[in-house]
Amino acid sequence: MDINDETIDKLSDLAKLEFKGEEREGIKKDLSRILSYFETLNELNTDDVEPLIFMSDEVNVLREDIAQTDITKEEALRNAPAKDSDYFRVPKVFDK
Repeated sequence: MDINDETIDKLSDLAKLEFKGEEREGIKKDLSRILSYFETLNELNTDDVEPLIFMSDEVNVLREDIAQTDITKEEALRNAPAKDSDYFRVPKVFDK
């Protein structure tokens, strides 16, 4: 695949990035090197290799969904930098 200005324009539009001058040439060189690296994978013989569908043989390894209290409110609030009776106090995020 040839990396040209059209390819860079399309990728920069998709990624919402802007490349100008030397930066644009650097991106072209980097993309060419990346693609040439991946083309070396075509030299490998993969005829007897089965496609990998899952990373492990385990399926649906889930824990039981049991409601439990691991920590009390008092323990949770003990080291809070700011608290108000039963709640953590945090700085305002939104102004009205």
